[in-house]
Amino acid sequence: MIKITRLFDFPYYQLYKNNLPDCLVTKYENEWVKTSTQEYINKANSISRGLIHLGIQKNNKIAVISATNRSEWNILDIGILQVGAQNVPIYPTISEQDYEYILNHSESVYCFVSNQEIYDKVMKIRKNVPTLKEVYSFDTIPKCKNWKELLKLEKDTRLQEEVEIRKSEVLPNDLATIIYTSGTTGKPKGVMLSHHNIVSNVLHSAPRIPFQEGSSVALSFLPVCHIFERMILYIYQYFSVSIYFAESIEKITDNLKEVHPHVMTVVPRLSEKVYDKIYSKGTELTGLKKKLFFWAIELGLKYEPYGANGFWYELQLKIARKLIFSKWKEALGGKLSLMVSGSAALQPRLARIFAAAGMPIMEGYGLTETSPVISVNDMRNGMFRIGTVGKPIGETTVKIAEDGEILIKGPQVMLGYYKDAEKTAEAVENEYFHTGDIGEMDKDGFLKITDRKKEMFKTSGGKYIAPQLLENEMKQSMFIEHIMVIGDGEKMPAAFIQPNFDFVKEWAKRKKIDIGTTLKDLCENEQVIARIQEEVDLHNEGFGKWEKIKRFELTPDVWSIEQGHLTPTMKLKRRIVKEMYKDLYVKIYGIH
Repeated sequence: MIKITRLFDFPYYQLYKNNLPDCLVTKYENEWVKTSTQEYINKANSISRGLIHLGIQKNNKIAVISATNRSEWNILDIGILQVGAQNVPIYPTISEQDYEYILNHSESVYCFVSNQEIYDKVMKIRKNVPTLKEVYSFDTIPKCKNWKELLKLEKDTRLQEEVEIRKSEVLPNDLATIIYTSGTTGKPKGVMLSHHNIVSNVLHSAPRIPFQEGSSVALSFLPVCHIFERMILYIYQYFSVSIYFAESIEKITDNLKEVHPHVMTVVPRLSEKVYDKIYSKGTELTGLKKKLFFWAIELGLKYEPYGANGFWYELQLKIARKLIFSKWKEALGGKLSLMVSGSAALQPRLARIFAAAGMPIMEGYGLTETSPVISVNDMRNGMFRIGTVGKPIGETTVKIAEDGEILIKGPQVMLGYYKDAEKTAEAVENEYFHTGDIGEMDKDGFLKITDRKKEMFKTSGGKYIAPQLLENEMKQSMFIEHIMVIGDGEKMPAAFIQPNFDFVKEWAKRKKIDIGTTLKDLCENEQVIARIQEEVDLHNEGFGKWEKIKRFELTPDVWSIEQGHLTPTMKLKRRIVKEMYKDLYVKIYGIH
């Protein structure tokens, strides 16, 4: 029996139990190409030999930047780890400046890219990265070395002996990867995770996911450069799940119908988009079909697990699943029976409706610094509670600090931040990692996230938003007096804006625009709204696509200390302001 103590043990463990013909499957030129477990290992060993041939030493850093998930990423990952080097995954859509910072900070000696676009971005800053010796690509790119060149050392037994020696020298507590988290007010931080950090997280998370070993199929599309999807890919290998890599988010509907997966990971934003699309189609129905559709929706939104709603509800649910929800499942490939959600808070309505439809979403909680899973729901054994992120996984201690912050101790807690002992000391104290999230544990041990300790939040797509950065930028406009960015757990950032009433009145007078007599009239004037939209668009330019304010509503009040908008030190009372303008919030995002 293979004992798993390091990340590269997973494919060998799978081979020992099941040599899957479709261990890794990627679509090339409209054809799904399968890599068996044995081929996976053979190619990973070829990569290891190739890296040794290039002079890679223990603890060298190798960057990997891929626009999509693909078999090559996993093969390269194992090949890197086997020689005692570290894989530094980089998010493909960040700026060239961030590429330059991460490559320099990690001192990466080689970089692997997936396509021409990423290659071009790397080449623009390559001269500024003195440690970078060469760039290789997965796709065939003119003037760029191809990763297949490292697969050619197939029969060099001397180098394979070196690979085996290197593997034996890798210890569980050795560094495996550095993952750079999104910077908010400064540069990205490099989270150092050991083999043991991630292996322990896989082994303790695995019992929460009901897989049919050796016969389940997964569709993977969340970015593998994030620890969430990467850890899930190791779980799939542990359970001998065939992994099909989606072509893109745009083609995911087609891929679902081609692959017929049993499981996939999601972020709440994707769940929202799927639900919204289904709902939209339901509105196009007529007569009895339309009535049945919305009856099923209404029923689904009342769902409680384990038959808690009683016999009559369960009978109706059985009918709804046969008549309506079965068609939802068919649209998602026909076999999807489980989705695992992470990265941001899942709206309870989505948890209810998809569970009612027979495709439950198991919400979990974690951070890059915790490899990532801290807790997760499980449909079985009474371990599923809507509105919570489940119970902590094995060997994980969760403590709620006096100020409500969630503290975590366990084998998954990171080694620290790369080259930053000061930030490491701030984050980890007495072996407890300070998450920055506020939460509570109910009497049954389920963890609930209630707030952010800091003001930074995530959209439902899992993207971090730093509201103060946006607010400070927007307030440079003469048209904007106060602004509060909103969107925690929603599909996009938006904002409440108090216009600079005096300036707007002056502007309107100059432009000979009639803005009425009241502040309410001013805020509803289409020309005023259009002019402030121009300001928002202008100041949005310096931010990433996911950070830009997509919508806003003008508030007809003067924000003040007296009215409760601001503290005595003129800071926003965010919860109070959000409550004051809940009607505008609903106008932006709809009712949840």
